[in-house]
Amino acid sequence: MNKTDSSAISELKTIGFTPLIYCSDQALFNVRAGVPIVDALSQASDLLFLAKSFTEDAAYAKDTDRHAWAAHYLTAMSKAVIDDVVKVLTPRPARTMTESEEERPESK
Repeated sequence: MNKTDSSAISELKTIGFTPLIYCSDQALFNVRAGVPIVDALSQASDLLFLAKSFTEDAAYAKDTDRHAWAAHYLTAMSKAVIDDVVKVLTPRPARTMTESEEERPESK
C-alpha cells in the first residue's frame, strides 16, 4: 500500500447503515456514522477479545448462562461494526438508470 492509499483509508469513516440487536423485528441499535474505521476496527477487536474470554468462562461455568449471553451481545456488536466498515471499503457498482428514469424527457 502506498502513502496515498494509507492516508485515504485513514480518513474513511463508518457510514452507520448497519443495525444490530433486534426487538420485535426492529433494530434496537445501529453503528454510529462518522467514526474513523481504524478506531471502529480497534473497538471491534476489543469486543471480540472480551467475547472470547466470556465464551471460555461459559464453557466452565455450568451454573449460569450470563457469560454466554454477554459473549452473544459482544459478538453481535463486533459483527455490526465490521460489517459497517466493509460497506465503506467495498466499492459499490455504478448506478444505472431504471426504466422509468429512462422514459422521462428530462433524462435525455
